[in-house]
Amino acid sequence: MIVSLRIFLAVLVFIIGIFSIFTPASAAKIESIKSSSGITAWLVHDPSMPLISMNFSFRETGASLDPEGKGGRANMVSALLDEGAGDLGSQAFQRQLENQSIQLSFNAGQDSFGGSLKTLNKYRDSAIKLTALALTKPRFDKDAVERIRAQILTGLKSRSSRPGYIASRVWSKAIYGKHAYARPITGTQKSVEGLSVEDLKSYVLESFSRDRLIVSVVGDMTASELKPMLEKVFGGLPAKAPRRKIQNANLRSKGALIVVKKDIPQSVVIFGQKGVTRFDPDFYAAYVMNHILGGGSFTSRLYNEVREKRGLAYSVYTYLSPRRAAPLLAGRLSTANDRVAESLRVLREEWQRIAVKGVSEAELKNAKKFINGSFPLRFSSSDRIAELLATLQYYRLGPDYLRNRRHLINAVSLSQIKKLAKRVIDTEALTITVVGDPKGIKATGKVPLVDY
Repeated sequence: MIVSLRIFLAVLVFIIGIFSIFTPASAAKIESIKSSSGITAWLVHDPSMPLISMNFSFRETGASLDPEGKGGRANMVSALLDEGAGDLGSQAFQRQLENQSIQLSFNAGQDSFGGSLKTLNKYRDSAIKLTALALTKPRFDKDAVERIRAQILTGLKSRSSRPGYIASRVWSKAIYGKHAYARPITGTQKSVEGLSVEDLKSYVLESFSRDRLIVSVVGDMTASELKPMLEKVFGGLPAKAPRRKIQNANLRSKGALIVVKKDIPQSVVIFGQKGVTRFDPDFYAAYVMNHILGGGSFTSRLYNEVREKRGLAYSVYTYLSPRRAAPLLAGRLSTANDRVAESLRVLREEWQRIAVKGVSEAELKNAKKFINGSFPLRFSSSDRIAELLATLQYYRLGPDYLRNRRHLINAVSLSQIKKLAKRVIDTEALTITVVGDPKGIKATGKVPLVDY
């Protein structure tokens, strides 16, 4: 296995080297376009294929703003917007998408609601019309609503017995408490059963407005063509809608080990603590530090210490969740029940080691090389570029971010990471949820009450 891993890493480094020749700055010239009514969009003109990919989203909306007892409302809307709009019923709407190979989808996050469109140029007019209808005149017909509700409920019932889902739900409740982030985006069986058509319609009226709109387009389209398209797709939306900002979460400051007993051969472990927001001045130091700790897959400390050296876990990783209202540094591992205790011991040791000692010069150098070298892999398709551009706008990073990102990563220093680690990393604040039948560990926290 070690030999094959080395071969894989060697090949990966070669691929990254090839891709790094094509820098994002040279591959994507971003134009900022404004329509006649003031709708703005980022455009990357690419005439190599006769198609466009569009990504759009609405700020300050999403599942976190679902009213109490109405969890899953935003998610259900996302599943129903292409199930009939205007004078087209569900079958007619779907048939037109399929017959013209138009890819239209919607998704609900905790803090935003978005969608994507991909279409050949010859079907562009039809795709524009369908997208506009879905956003401004969704039907929410009874048969479609009940069919989608049944699908969501089936999924919730299926997931409710899965260890990974249970671990995620219990951990979220433990770390977020009563905050809206503790609720799943998909809602619960009880909340989804109680959603009405009026609930869905009210979400559209409250959430879709031009003042919170983010749009990016990649493909065979010029600026002069994009301006009227923006009006056709989004011009029918209200100029403004009332805004309701999510309150900051009071994240758990004292850690706990929570065990959910389940008669299964291996345990799922979710762990984490408070992190940093995307707007923290040390965000890039946190990004590099997380890569070294557990975000760097085969090259991370946790992977090497937990899996490679000791063979304790099948998988282990960490990630940053930089939400303004509740930033996290969290992770997950899966292991046999009799190896949970040892895995947690190593996890805590590595958490503490990076807090006290920071990282080495070699680790920092390798992390920067990997992070910068792998970034162009995100430019592998027009869809992914459009999604990336929308993300940049969401965080207000500006078009020059693609050019500056390498320098921001390279500017991270050993002392900066060490200072950040001492400020942020806290082994005593680690909240850990274990679902399974772990041996040799003792719970220090109660299992919170969770609805599924």
